[in-house]
Amino acid sequence: MKSVKIEGKSRSEHGKKATRKVRSEGDVPAVIYGGKETIHFSAPNISFRPLVYTPDFQLAEVSVDGKTYNCILKDLQFDVLTDELSHVDLLELVEDKKVVANLPLKFVGQPEGVKAGGRLEVKVKSLKVRTYPKFLSENIEVNIESLQLNGNVRVEDVKAENIEIMNSPRIPVASVVMTRALKQAENTETKGKK
Repeated sequence: MKSVKIEGKSRSEHGKKATRKVRSEGDVPAVIYGGKETIHFSAPNISFRPLVYTPDFQLAEVSVDGKTYNCILKDLQFDVLTDELSHVDLLELVEDKKVVANLPLKFVGQPEGVKAGGRLEVKVKSLKVRTYPKFLSENIEVNIESLQLNGNVRVEDVKAENIEIMNSPRIPVASVVMTRALKQAENTETKGKK
């Protein structure tokens, strides 16, 4: 799995005044929680970009005061006016402690319904899962080869080993719908038979 390395400086001061000072220096205040202790640190805005501006699920290897923490991104805050990143929450991965994360879906195969002239519509791009850190992966593969015209793949159809999917099982993940051209061809065909 891909990981992003972030070099951070620990922060001892908290509160609005302290975080404003950190932001004025071009850094982003951040917090690592979920482990033995909560670590407050800051890092340059640019070092968070590969972690924040991507659809991929990645790990963050954060080094603060010589110690390295393996984390996942938990929450982000952006400035309302400038749209700059203003705060990052990271969750430390602990071996024997389950974590909740959003894993992207990767659709595999050409659906039968698309070959018949339909159009694939992706309805859900990621699923909320609960698992141990060792079972986290970049994505969950969903095979859609047997998906027929007007058919759906639902959350309950997604198979992932050692991972508990927390989304409602009846939600459609992807479906193949009829295109306008296919509907028109079908309508002219039925009119011709009458």
